[in-house]
Amino acid sequence: MTNYIPTIGIEVHVELKTNTKIFSNALNGYGQMANSLTNVIDLGYPGTLPTVNKEVITLAIKAAKVLNCKIRREIHFDRKNYFYPDNPKNFQITQSRTPIGYDGYVEIEVDGIKKKIEIEEMHIEEDTCKSTHRGDKTLLDFNRAGVPLIEIVTKPCISNSTEAKLYLEKLKELLFYSDISDCKMEEGSMRCDANVSIRKNQAAPFGTKCEIKNIGSISNVGLSIEKEIARQAKLLDNGEHFKEQTRRYDDKLGDTVLMRVKETGNDYRYFPEPDIPYLYITDSMIEEVEKTIGMLPDERRKTYIEKGVSEINANKLVQNKPLSDYFNTLLEEKTDFKIASNLLLGDISAYLNKNEKAITETTLTKERFLDLIAKIEDDTLTSRNLKDILETILEETTSIEDIIKEAKIANITDDNALRTIIQKIIATNEESVLDYKAGHDRAIKFFMGQVMKETKGSANPKLAMDILKEELK
Repeated sequence: MTNYIPTIGIEVHVELKTNTKIFSNALNGYGQMANSLTNVIDLGYPGTLPTVNKEVITLAIKAAKVLNCKIRREIHFDRKNYFYPDNPKNFQITQSRTPIGYDGYVEIEVDGIKKKIEIEEMHIEEDTCKSTHRGDKTLLDFNRAGVPLIEIVTKPCISNSTEAKLYLEKLKELLFYSDISDCKMEEGSMRCDANVSIRKNQAAPFGTKCEIKNIGSISNVGLSIEKEIARQAKLLDNGEHFKEQTRRYDDKLGDTVLMRVKETGNDYRYFPEPDIPYLYITDSMIEEVEKTIGMLPDERRKTYIEKGVSEINANKLVQNKPLSDYFNTLLEEKTDFKIASNLLLGDISAYLNKNEKAITETTLTKERFLDLIAKIEDDTLTSRNLKDILETILEETTSIEDIIKEAKIANITDDNALRTIIQKIIATNEESVLDYKAGHDRAIKFFMGQVMKETKGSANPKLAMDILKEELK
């Protein structure tokens, strides 16, 4: 197969987290009974007039700032005219000529090299209703009609499926952390289309573009791009030509499937929406929105690593926003952030997952958590001790000191007492001593296990390890 150069662009529709819809006062919700969140505006009744939801404009400005877009100060809405059952007005209200955001970028990192995925534009529009096909019938649910969307369109600057997936992961992370959208792809609140073409070399003109519609997951975006590149390459290798077309990714087949061929370009007859006046974005509006943008994921990672948290733990914290938000409450304090991250991502996470709780639903206030970190730092508690009392710490308001006393935890921190125990263990395990001298890692783990067993978990692990290595020499 000839090696071709792919050219990829991605369009992402994102539902905004507003209380009500974009042009009506119907609730913006998910999972409710069909057609229960609607009114005459959503249903397209003749004579009804749209009213712009200010919250939509605010979130769109926020998205533009987070995605490094320039913000257009004078905007208007346009009518995109087409006939389809999911659109009873026979037009969709969108932005064609004056998208609110343009010339932005999202930065990704591939194999240590940073690349900016350029954003052509970001515009606001209304969603259509949901069509469900059953046999020869189509059912319509207008709960989704009028839900506010932003559509984010990249330039054709993505080179492969890896870059596409990294871009979508970063985009999802940014929009979720900014509280712009919940980005739940399984619920359709983030939907992706990929445009793919290939050419023989950089000097050649762009190839024929195929659009893959409504891809349901980031992993499937990668798979569909790879399948489409391979399909187009095979056709070109065989000397075949194909028309611009729309395809979809079929999960069961693991391949793209033809939906329709684009014989001619779509003519949506865009024109300015006559029922909505022009909107003007002021400096004060942008400044107010900027105040609501908290610490974004990349800044969090950088800050955590500067505080001594490992890169792995920093990434894991960012992947769990509630834990990351909780961790951020500690940033101005003097504490051991490495211990804090280990606790949150280890035993505390295990408890939260098991009990289906958020950390804010426990009794672990910032003050009690700082006390807990200090008790581990000064060896009052070991990781083994902690397991015995963690549930009490997270469910009761008693002080950490009193919980430790109640549990009768007294760790061995005396060098001589611990050395005597270790010498006895070494003397009765000559075979493991020989294993250790032969360079087998499992031997030291065995000895540590014996020390913890003999001391019922009350030995200071670092002190025990230091003495063990000393004695084994």
